[in-house]
Order: sequence, then structure tokens, then C-alpha cells
Amino acid sequence: MNFTEGEVLYFNKPLRWTSFNLVARVRTQLSRKIKVKKLKVGHAGTLDPLATGVMIICTGKATKRIEEFQYQTKEYIATICLGATTPSYDLEKEIDATYPTEHITPDMVAETLSRFLGEIQQIPPAFSACKVDGTRAYELARKGKEVELKPKTLVIDEIELLECNLPEIKIRVVCSKGTYIRALARDIGEALQSGAHLTGLIRTRVGEVTLEHCLDPECFVEWLEQQSIDEENKND
Repeated sequence: MNFTEGEVLYFNKPLRWTSFNLVARVRTQLSRKIKVKKLKVGHAGTLDPLATGVMIICTGKATKRIEEFQYQTKEYIATICLGATTPSYDLEKEIDATYPTEHITPDMVAETLSRFLGEIQQIPPAFSACKVDGTRAYELARKGKEVELKPKTLVIDEIELLECNLPEIKIRVVCSKGTYIRALARDIGEALQSGAHLTGLIRTRVGEVTLEHCLDPECFVEWLEQQSIDEENKND
């Protein structure tokens, strides 16, 4: 393997790690292994700290492929709690409002989900990496400032109800780049004339890459020891 010429690595991002944490860990461990001070390392699509799952990391010249991976279809398994909302649409923030759920039935949930198939408009969460006048939206939101984001056009290829234990539901979503599953949870809650927030999220696939292909970051050093490393890495 030649990490300066460029390699593409697949990881299962752990819970509570930021995407930056994972990139930094991989860069540090690779730099030590191949004895270089600087090495380009980047990820192809952010995952929230409270999400786990497939994260593609590119090294060296392979960082030029990041955009290619970002545009690939993604699949998620999301657990959603109906009847309550949070400002971040997930568990990062405390519940700020509760809503009735007695009127919601499994059939109603299934019918509502079908309305999200195809091309949809979605307003990203205020607690997101979207930029507002050059500043990340989450930086403004965490300071208590009002954040106005414009709707984006997205495509939901598949949406499937996996479990319905009201007020909790579990869904599988296959979607385009830029889809916020937290915002989808918010919109599902509103469509059900209630509220909702995300309580669990796993990215199970990016393009053809599934969790089965992914490394555990905690075992990365051990995995590196078993690889055949191109000596050119060490001379750069």
C-alpha cells in the first residue's frame, strides 16, 4: 500500500466520535507508521457524532476522489421517537416540546413515509455544517442565534418501515447526497401531525461500500501491521 500516492479506506465511525476525530486519528497513525510529517487525509461525507457507520477516508492523491464518493447514494437505518422534538432534531439537545401520538397508527406511518419517496424539498437543520454568510450554521445555533437556511432539493430512492413500536419507529432510507436524516425525522413528525426526533442513526452503505467492508478505528494500528507498505511511503 502507498498512502502518499493514495489509498481509500473504509471505517465504521464509532458513536460520539466526530468525523474530524476519525480523520485526525487515521492521519496520526498513518504518519507514524510511514514516518512522514505531513500526509493528506480527508473524509467523503460527514457523520454526526451521535451517528455510527460507514465513513470513507482517502489519503494522499486519492483525496481527489472525495467528491466522487460524496455523490454516491447512501443508506441509513434510523430510529425515530414520535411525540417529542429537540432543537437539534436528535439527542444532542434536550426535548423542547411534546405532542400527542394517540392518533398515530402503523398504517398511518407507512402511508406518510410513502409521501417522502422521490424528489423532496428539505430545510437543513440549524445544527448542521451548512454555511450562513461564511459561518457554519451550528456555530450560530450553539450561540443561540437565529439560523435561516433555504430548502434543498433531494432524492429519497427508498424508504421502508422496519419496526413500528409506537411511539418509536425504525426506518431504512436510501437517499442522495446532502440528505439530513435528522431533518427527515422532523418532517415525518410534522406530517404525522405530531413531533419527532432522531434517537439512533447508522449509515449502512455508501455506494457499494457496506459495514462489512469497514475497519474498526480501534483496530487500525493492528490492521496496518499486517499490510504490505510500499517503502516509497517512508522516504517522502
